[in-house]
Amino acid sequence: MMLNAEQLEQFSLQGYLIFESLIIGQRLEWYVSVFDELVERGRELHEPAPHFSLELNADGSPRPGLLHKVQGVCVIEPRVLDIAGDSRLLDTVQLLVGPNIDLFGTKFFPKLPGGGSSVHWHQDNFYFGTISDHILSCATYLEDSDEGNGCLQVVPGSHRSGEIAEHERRLNAHGSWTRIDKAKAVSVVVPAGSFVVFSANLLHGALDNVSDRSR
Repeated sequence: MMLNAEQLEQFSLQGYLIFESLIIGQRLEWYVSVFDELVERGRELHEPAPHFSLELNADGSPRPGLLHKVQGVCVIEPRVLDIAGDSRLLDTVQLLVGPNIDLFGTKFFPKLPGGGSSVHWHQDNFYFGTISDHILSCATYLEDSDEGNGCLQVVPGSHRSGEIAEHERRLNAHGSWTRIDKAKAVSVVVPAGSFVVFSANLLHGALDNVSDRSR
């Protein structure tokens, strides 16, 4: 998949690109069914388990059966590794950062109804300990994502600051967060089967799921 001049300029200036509905039909349905199996495994948990974390109560204790994240999802469920190897995605990454691509982390956020969360405002490179502009993140959405069920939000252009913002942890939330000017935030609303590729320096986060739908 080739990028045109407008897309290249958008990524340079804004720090992200949206590719809508690249996974469709039976392939999309199959991937959803595989991830649904992981959600069912999460329903059996009362405490976090290797690779599996649960949503948290106000006091920081785990919420039994409510899956928050599967870390290293392609390690424990190799059937979904083909998503990361999609040639259209890899072609895009190569055009943005060059060849010799290394996939070094995969995760699954189900954003379930009744309290599904992700990580609020942060930069991925905070966790990686670098400000390299040769690291990209790719979010793959197998269901429609909007503000109601907790879509991605970004601060366009924030990847150009050359800095990693100060982050802090909170008792009743996963990950480390930073603070932003919310007036600069943009919601990334996409249909099922979409990819969003963004700089690991870009300030981004996700809304909590306040709907009766997963994300």
